[in-house]
Amino acid sequence: MAYRTTAPGEVLPPRGMGRSGVFSDENLELLSHVLDDWFRIPGTSIRFGIDGIIGLVPGIGDLLSGLASGVIVVAAWARGVPAAGLMRMMVNIGIDVLVGAIPFLGDAFDIAWKANRKNYALLTRHIAEPRRHTWKDWLFLLGLGCVMMALLAVPVIVAAWLLGWLLGVPMHPFWQR
Repeated sequence: MAYRTTAPGEVLPPRGMGRSGVFSDENLELLSHVLDDWFRIPGTSIRFGIDGIIGLVPGIGDLLSGLASGVIVVAAWARGVPAAGLMRMMVNIGIDVLVGAIPFLGDAFDIAWKANRKNYALLTRHIAEPRRHTWKDWLFLLGLGCVMMALLAVPVIVAAWLLGWLLGVPMHPFWQR
């Protein structure tokens, strides 16, 4: 007896996009909700999640919340999200972890940034439009690359200037103005 895999005109979901299992839409949406906006401060519209609470633990809190956030990225990879989308997700988590490591100010940033909600929205967008990079993905990655190059260039320029000053090397006329 042969089984029919699809009905005429039926569209199958992408690989790994089943309705059951750890990486189901319901589980991932719940995870992002718990991590980013599970609780509400009474009398306000401010919402925060476990991510903001775990981030209060000095040293390891933001690292642990970053690992929990990684579940959404792994699910996105398993479900076939393109590389540009995965990189955007990892950058969202990286920003969350790095800025979140700043005492108190970072915790306020965690509450406002909501990296997991952003990542879940990216996942659902890329699943709805499989294998399609948008100009926003590429613009984001280009901007990130420019910021990274600037962050790498500034210390090199300062070190070269400092070394030249210590060795008494005459400055270029541009710098003497």
